[in-house]
Amino acid sequence: MKIFIDSADIDEIKQAYEWGIADGVTTNPSLLKKAVTKHKKKNKNLNLKNYINQILKIAKGSPVSLEVTETSKTGMLKQAKNIHKLFKSHKNVYIKIPINPAFKESDTTHFDGITVIKQLTKLKIKTNCTLIFTPEQALLAAKAGASFVSPFAGRIDDFIRVSNKLKVDKTAHYPVWGMQKKDKTLHDNGIVSGIDLVEQCVTILKHYNFKTQVLAASLRNTRQVRESAMVGSDIATLPFTVIKEMLKHQKTYEGMKNFTKDIVPEYVKLTK
Repeated sequence: MKIFIDSADIDEIKQAYEWGIADGVTTNPSLLKKAVTKHKKKNKNLNLKNYINQILKIAKGSPVSLEVTETSKTGMLKQAKNIHKLFKSHKNVYIKIPINPAFKESDTTHFDGITVIKQLTKLKIKTNCTLIFTPEQALLAAKAGASFVSPFAGRIDDFIRVSNKLKVDKTAHYPVWGMQKKDKTLHDNGIVSGIDLVEQCVTILKHYNFKTQVLAASLRNTRQVRESAMVGSDIATLPFTVIKEMLKHQKTYEGMKNFTKDIVPEYVKLTK
């Protein structure tokens, strides 16, 4: 499973690539605003375009998702083309398009995201279809030609909790098999957890041999990362905090202490 860093902070992105574990980057306008504001304190001449160019350079050869902010079909298509044109030379830009840009059920824009993905695919512009909350959304995005579909695992867990008036702790693990209340498994239209959503997306797209890759998003802890890998997700995008937790275990620290106690001086001298 590939690991993308979900961040716009250039220091975090550099570190992830230096560690040798980053296969890509996902960003959004909020993350970019926060990061640029932070780094402008050190460099007053910094601007957004230069900052994005730096990210793309660090991630050379691996995907970097940049998101549209427009919500209409015309607006999203125009903005996506502009983003692609601005950073085309790097050859690693993926445009994030929402699966459904409608704000409410009565809106008439439900299929605008799909339409834009289809048109961008014809132009050979790669896309990351975001805000996936059902396997059928992932299926339609794949049929439209999306490069990635991003099911939001953590947010589905939150939604199931809130819908059933349970306490929400975003960092707490939500069991992949779901939770029960009054002997009934809680679910959202047959989805019992965020990882279950990821798995159903993987199953459908692989069954029909779509080239679209499943990118598990909104992962809040290392166990969700493990479970995403176990259900066959192609990619997981992770906050820097979660990446840092992935190598930690008390027995590893204990083992290192024991190993260093047992070092033979002759062996050290021989191997230096």
